[in-house]
Amino acid sequence: MSRWVRCAGAELAALGIVWAAAAQAEPLTVERAVELALRNNTQVMQAEASVYDARGSLYRSYSGILPRFSAGLSRSVYGEKERTGSRAFAGFIVPGDRQDFQQYATSPSVSGTWSILNLSSISDWGSARHGVRAARFRRSASRNDVVFDTKRKYYDVVKAVHLAHVAAEALRLAHDDERRVRALFEVGSVSKSDVLKAQVRTAQGQLDSLTRRNAVTVQRIVLGNSVGVPESQLGEVDTTLTASARDYEEGALLAEAEKARPDLMASRAELSAAKSGMRSAQFTRLPYLTVSGSAEFNPKSTFETTTLDTSGVALPVPVVSSGRSELDRSYRAEIALNWDLFNGMANEAQIAGARARLIRAQDAYDVLHRNLAADVQQALLAYREAIESDQVAERAVESATENVKLTQQKYNVGSATILELIDAQVQLQRTQSDKVSALAAIRVAEAQIERVRGRGE
Repeated sequence: MSRWVRCAGAELAALGIVWAAAAQAEPLTVERAVELALRNNTQVMQAEASVYDARGSLYRSYSGILPRFSAGLSRSVYGEKERTGSRAFAGFIVPGDRQDFQQYATSPSVSGTWSILNLSSISDWGSARHGVRAARFRRSASRNDVVFDTKRKYYDVVKAVHLAHVAAEALRLAHDDERRVRALFEVGSVSKSDVLKAQVRTAQGQLDSLTRRNAVTVQRIVLGNSVGVPESQLGEVDTTLTASARDYEEGALLAEAEKARPDLMASRAELSAAKSGMRSAQFTRLPYLTVSGSAEFNPKSTFETTTLDTSGVALPVPVVSSGRSELDRSYRAEIALNWDLFNGMANEAQIAGARARLIRAQDAYDVLHRNLAADVQQALLAYREAIESDQVAERAVESATENVKLTQQKYNVGSATILELIDAQVQLQRTQSDKVSALAAIRVAEAQIERVRGRGE
């Protein structure tokens, strides 16, 4: 007997260690788990990065509609050594002077260009703006998905903890029942078969308890991966599990989902971006107008020419001449009408790519919009099923509890056997497990409804 008692005590002690890994810390609530997930989850980080990618595309699109300005300061040198040659003069070939030449120039300048009427660039800018909106809505949708997934995993942990408690209590009852059956066997009240059945129930209880304990650890690991915290640092989880029935109206939920669902709004924005991209690609076939200009301010240059011979006759002393040039300012302006008549089928390739993007965006939006009512209906069905399951489980727990009391009284007066009492107790444990599962299902269904209606966070 003592071996079974020690075994049961070890089971419960091990279970307590798993549940109280960080007893001194604050219990992890579902709100805290969601906060950690929104800060650490990879899906959220990827969505945030997508927003920055979209902003980069928007900034690049500005280059097609905003003017460009640049300023420069150049210092140049140009030199020639022993330049020679000849020229024709009055039918005679006259040798040119042999000279060295050197020039230095300094030129401060500004320049600018502006594509003032480029429909393709304007449409591309509009597409990029819609792309940023789509990325932001996708980020919100990703956050809502992470919130729902975290809540689901959190309540999986809570359910696993409660079910482990139920399994531990069932194991304790199995040990007690086995002890009583052995005692009755020793006085000849039950057969050896009853003892063996009690041993089987105890072994099954040990296996169930072990499985439930492992399930707690597994679900904690899954939750830790979702929130970005190692299981060993997750701490104790708040296992409070209560739920109350709420009344949802399907039409109101559907109307709210159509206005607030971030994935639907992201798909709608992506469709607008694809349409603008299609127009941008088609407008590349049209001419566009650009203006440009440049100016130099106070450019300066100096030069020096050294003549070594003249007309082929070497000079005894080279003749050096020099000069200097200065200018207050110089400017240039231009307006141009450009038309890319043929650029190697690049326009056709861009149009084909834009059309493919438009087809995908239209299909994605149609699918989401078409399935919206089904999503709302499924979420409500799951919620109502969970509520009804909880009500049924509540009545089952009450009935099973009353049955255990009646069977215990019958057993005390000898009108019920130990097997009937054990069956009643086992039935009570099963109904308690169903009650826990139903409560967890209600909380998950509530989270699903919030996600469907666009209120994930």
